Amino acid sequence: MALVTQMLFLTCLMLLLLQRETGVGAQRSWSLRLQQPQEQLVSTAGQTIILSCTISGEGPPGPVKWLKGWGTENKTIYAQTSSSPRVTRVVNESNTDFSIQIRDVQPEDAGTYYCIKFVKFLFGPDIVFQHGKGTVVSVHAKPTQPVVSGPGRRAGTGASVSFTCESGGFFPKDISVRWLKNQAPISAQQPRVRPGQTNSSYTMSSTVTLALVPQDVRSQLACEVQHPTLPAPLRGTYQLREALRVAPSLRLLPGSSSVEVNKTLTLTCRVEGFYPRDLALSWLEGGRELRVENTSRAVQTPQGLFQLSSLLEVQATEDRNGSAFTCRVVHDGQDPISSTVTLWVAVPGKEGLGEQRPADSGLTLLASPGLWFVILLEKGLLGGLLIFVFGRIMT
Repeated sequence: MALVTQMLFLTCLMLLLLQRETGVGAQRSWSLRLQQPQEQLVSTAGQTIILSCTISGEGPPGPVKWLKGWGTENKTIYAQTSSSPRVTRVVNESNTDFSIQIRDVQPEDAGTYYCIKFVKFLFGPDIVFQHGKGTVVSVHAKPTQPVVSGPGRRAGTGASVSFTCESGGFFPKDISVRWLKNQAPISAQQPRVRPGQTNSSYTMSSTVTLALVPQDVRSQLACEVQHPTLPAPLRGTYQLREALRVAPSLRLLPGSSSVEVNKTLTLTCRVEGFYPRDLALSWLEGGRELRVENTSRAVQTPQGLFQLSSLLEVQATEDRNGSAFTCRVVHDGQDPISSTVTLWVAVPGKEGLGEQRPADSGLTLLASPGLWFVILLEKGLLGGLLIFVFGRIMT
């Protein structure tokens, strides 16, 4: 305890002696002059900057340090005993030039830097003797490559879908965004610019909304970002097919089916104009799924959509008369769509089973009630005429 008291006493005594000898501020007797000429310094990320500081005249013993910031938030950037590997003296071992260089500056290096001459005491912390006015460093940084993202799941044609373009890490704040669809400009919301991970960088987000159409399977969306640090815009792209779903159309051939008993009927299900390729097709008879192997692979059309066909051979037995055959398609995990045809089996010599084949044309005419009515009417009119003529002759 006595040793601590003695150390405090010696320190206070030295401060008192120094103040009495030099006066308040320690600048009235010493001839030391510290110069920090740069008020502002603008650099681009990745470059090397030099912060100038020179000292002339005589001053009290003590180190020269570089601090970033002032007050309680300051951070030592360079000290003779320790510093960052990126920070070095411009002229080593010089007693007058205390300029430093900082390699590979980044946006987080932006701030105000002070060159400071300290008074060193044997006990206690170093005391500020003189300091420069400070150099404000701004680090201009290029924005990162823009990334365009779409919806989390596909949307059908006609749906309004939002797409987002994001970029970050840039300084200064000024940035502009242009959206294009197939190289043609489209309107979009103003970009939102917010502070990034540090106060010296920013992030940007821009959104555009589009109504998708089947032709977008071949369309490209682009986001162009322009910034003062860029000689040419940066571009991010998005293929609209990644967000698009085009539902298929079904055609079941023949549309109506009548076939003689024990004959074979081939049904064709054509699935056309769909995207993406993911599709499952099945055949059902009266709700019961059939095993079908004659289904083609999906092929892409010149428009970028897909199509396929499936054949089903049906044996027209009597017990199948009136059976419903359905082609069902599940596309991209959506609700099924289907088309159905009814099979009519014609059985010769049996009525009420399907469509009957036409009989002899003469028998068919005689079997017509309308024709019998016309014949009887004709004979009645002829008889009436004969009676009228005969009556006139007799009178």
